[in-house]
Amino acid sequence: MRAEARSKGQKVVLTNGCFDLLHRGHLDYLEKSASLGDILIVAVNSDASVRSLKGEGRPLNTAEDRAHALTCLRFVDAAFIFPGLRLSEEILQIQPDIYTKAGDYTPDTLDPSEKAALDNVGASIHIQPFTTGHSTTSLIKQMEHSTGAQPSAPNAT
Repeated sequence: MRAEARSKGQKVVLTNGCFDLLHRGHLDYLEKSASLGDILIVAVNSDASVRSLKGEGRPLNTAEDRAHALTCLRFVDAAFIFPGLRLSEEILQIQPDIYTKAGDYTPDTLDPSEKAALDNVGASIHIQPFTTGHSTTSLIKQMEHSTGAQPSAPNAT
């Protein structure tokens, strides 16, 4: 996809995240990211990496389900699951023109190996502001409060 895009003079945008429960904040973020270029590729954290980042009980949806949901969005051109905690190798392979992260990051707080890979491929970095009042964590807390129950593991009946 990258080689074809480059031959057509198209800009490739790359982003990554857990995207456990898609909500308005994710949708705004992804749509704004897509508007920066011609092709939006989303790297989805594996189930193991989400557990490592977010704790037990997460993710609520499997990586396959999260990636599928993202590819159903009109502004996402491709999604893939990456196994590690860091996206450095994938950045070097994809060679995006633009890399976006959500507003809880700054260019200075990006992982050093990811920042080095982005510098290596010449990608510009764009930090997208949060849509206030929308987060997966707040949605989970809201659901727990309204039902009095703890969320169950993925695919539990």
